Amino acid sequence: MIEQEITLSEILLAREERVAIQNALLAEYKVPVISFTMNMAGPVKRTALSHRAFLWGLEQLRLGFLQNRMAVKKEYSRSLPTGDEAYFAVDAPAERVKALCVEIEEANRMGRFFDMDVIGTDGNKLERGAERSCIVCGKPGRDCASRRLHTVAELQAATAVQLSWGLREDDRRRIGALSTQALLEEVAVTPKPGLVDRANNGAHRDMDLMRFQASAAALAPYWEECFLHGWQDAHVEEQDRACPRLPAETFAALRPFGKRAERDMLAATGGVNTHKGAIFTLGVLCGAIGRLWTAEAGLPDTEAILNEAAAMTRETLEAELPAASWNTAGEAVYRKYGVRGIRGQAADGLPAVREISLPVFRKLLALGLDRNHAAAVSLLHLIAKVEDTNLLHRGGPEGAAWAKDAAAALLAACRDEPCSSGIRNECDLPEANPDDGSAAKDRPAGDCLLRKPDKQGLSLHKIPSLEEIAELDRQFIEKNLSPGGCADLLAVTLFLDALSRETT
Repeated sequence: MIEQEITLSEILLAREERVAIQNALLAEYKVPVISFTMNMAGPVKRTALSHRAFLWGLEQLRLGFLQNRMAVKKEYSRSLPTGDEAYFAVDAPAERVKALCVEIEEANRMGRFFDMDVIGTDGNKLERGAERSCIVCGKPGRDCASRRLHTVAELQAATAVQLSWGLREDDRRRIGALSTQALLEEVAVTPKPGLVDRANNGAHRDMDLMRFQASAAALAPYWEECFLHGWQDAHVEEQDRACPRLPAETFAALRPFGKRAERDMLAATGGVNTHKGAIFTLGVLCGAIGRLWTAEAGLPDTEAILNEAAAMTRETLEAELPAASWNTAGEAVYRKYGVRGIRGQAADGLPAVREISLPVFRKLLALGLDRNHAAAVSLLHLIAKVEDTNLLHRGGPEGAAWAKDAAAALLAACRDEPCSSGIRNECDLPEANPDDGSAAKDRPAGDCLLRKPDKQGLSLHKIPSLEEIAELDRQFIEKNLSPGGCADLLAVTLFLDALSRETT
């Protein structure tokens, strides 16, 4: 964002225009009007920080309207060099509207810079009551402002610190919520061959849905800790260090947090390992997000996160693998079969997620499947292509090979019959983003776009029905096979997809 200094005359003109907009809304809708702007000291009124904070304020207002059942007759916003502006004509008593605005202004440090004026139907602005404190010294703000006790540079520096802190805290909580959501979504996906879901306990006698839910709840604080630690390692502004820590150093520092999280998991489940793999993978990703996070840009994109996760883990894990001493089933499988499992995936930047499950999941959603069905099919793609150490541990090479072949069989080439997904005939399904822009009806009969690789070389083939997947689940249970490693990768897939929706 280009920051632009403005003149006094531009400020005065913008103020006149705001009054005109407010009056027009009052005259047309005859309900109280909110005029929302940012209070920024100095000649620059719109920055990357102020814009992100403004968008957060808009979100909070909209949620507040829903929460309080306030009908919005009109919403209008614009972004100008003189600052971001938003207007709402709200069908509710002016006092209730003002109370909501004050509540939002006091809910986060960013709110200190919100000017949420409420103009009643009589044209008068409602007062907020308690006076705001100075952002520099904490004393009554009007006194400091009238006496000009602080320089513009001091005010701008204090503004940047408080906006950054508020944005970081909001994103930290968001990361924690999305991580917990991913674990709850993953276990809820039904059916899942050999895994705990809403229908059964899969090939497990010591696990059930309730234990997974208890584990997810117990782990909720861990994700925020990983994010915050990653941020602290990569940003020295508020730390007592001369330079940022290296990615591998962040990974080393996160490991004790992961051990504690495992103990929290075991305490919640009565000693059952429900999420050990997820603690590792999602913990690394949350730390990577923290390292990449900036107040101006916010949450990073998927590619950057996966690359940073690889940078954090590659050197350490590649050094440890030859002399593995984790006392885990994964170590035993590595020693016996040379399969690196989830640690190898992390060191390589999670290629199974990057190249298989995430593109498949997104394409299925674009084709019209719901998240449950899309996730169940995405899991099949992982089972068919990933060397899952849990399958090797339970079934040996023969059992793992059978599982891969069985999943691949359900993803066999498109058949000329009604679509098992229930959305349309499979050979008429359009691509999520067809290159030539042509509709399915314009294509030759039998020209199945699911079978054709897309730009990434991805071919979805047939979309299995939930009934077909449930039958495969029965067979996995019968053979005592459980693709737990693929389940962890599915949780990562759900997390990264949800995160990408937050950043677009």
